[in-house]
Amino acid sequence: MLNYYGRLSSEVYDIDKPIGYSFGDVEFYMNRLKNCKGNILEPGTGTGRILIPLLEKGLNVEGFDSSKDMLSICKSNCQKRGLHPKLFEGKMESFSLDIKYDAIIVPTGTFLLLYKREDSLKALRNFYNHLSIGGRLILDISLQTDMEIGIVSTRTWECSNGDIITLENKIVEVDYINQYTISHGRYEKWREGVLLQTELEYFPLRWYGIEEFKLILESIGFKDIMISSDYKLGKYPSNPEEIITFDAIAAK
Repeated sequence: MLNYYGRLSSEVYDIDKPIGYSFGDVEFYMNRLKNCKGNILEPGTGTGRILIPLLEKGLNVEGFDSSKDMLSICKSNCQKRGLHPKLFEGKMESFSLDIKYDAIIVPTGTFLLLYKREDSLKALRNFYNHLSIGGRLILDISLQTDMEIGIVSTRTWECSNGDIITLENKIVEVDYINQYTISHGRYEKWREGVLLQTELEYFPLRWYGIEEFKLILESIGFKDIMISSDYKLGKYPSNPEEIITFDAIAAK
């Protein structure tokens, strides 16, 4: 099985979306968490793009990721800023900690990487079980609008030392019944015309209906669910391109 967020794709993420880079999500999450005095957990923390700004605001944030390469970059980014949060390798559906959190956050659609329904349900139950009474889950999803198989898109990034990283990406499978797509991304790193490294990434992405996801959260036990779009608090989505945020309370 090919993996996602290996060495090259993690490096590209750090270049393309540096620490503090925002789609509106950094400010949104910062505002929603500003009164949170307890511990906060970010599953799928990646390179620390959101984790670090929250830490710098004085919030008690921990993070984990299933990608060793992402975690390595995150630790380096934290160390450069004199930050030393708890960071560990783990999976959303199976991490187990002897601690309850006041908030668990999963920004920018990272949750959709759990493309198997049973894994996504396990993860949501796991989040619920790791929240304190009245703890909050804030989680982003997006709708799947690109389902054309075989169309290749190409992007290029320049590294700080002048190396070039290219990406060719295409959707190779669409499962309408189980609601996910599979993409393959071919990363290549070049130096003065010589290929240094190549990496093939297997990238699954699940989609949900808006009300479907709300019902799933309710079935697990979450209450007082608020839906926002494009990081405008309480604005119900009106465009399929919008990022959709669910803010839910663990009322045990």
